[in-house]
Amino acid sequence: MLRLAPRGTRPGVVDRNHGEKGLAPYRPTEHVRLPRPDAYLLLDVDRGEEFRDVRPEDALPTILARGRSPLTIEEGVAVVTHAPGLLEKNRCFMLSGSRRGDRRVPAMWISAGAPKLGWCWDGNPHSWLGVASAGSRVA
Repeated sequence: MLRLAPRGTRPGVVDRNHGEKGLAPYRPTEHVRLPRPDAYLLLDVDRGEEFRDVRPEDALPTILARGRSPLTIEEGVAVVTHAPGLLEKNRCFMLSGSRRGDRRVPAMWISAGAPKLGWCWDGNPHSWLGVASAGSRVA
């Protein structure tokens, strides 16, 4: 029987299936405007539960029409680091503000009791993954 550590004590993992170059190829999409300098604050972060079971490519127009912005891979890691309660089993999220030039969308979920940074295909809906977004970014 697998025994899980108490919430928040297991180290997170990066899925090895990101490829030989790992996370390096991921870049913000054209829909994301990052402030300068590099340190900034995300406001009104939402893990996008209403977009569970919706393909990321179908959620994006709604997110943008609301004046919101999808989170990048770096922002997702920062959010979970500073507010780990936002990542809950079966209530996790995709980070469609980053792409690597293909249809992969980075995503964060709970696997074996620990946070995991993996990816999903843009055209696949997942009942347990929303599409995270922010209301704004302030330098």
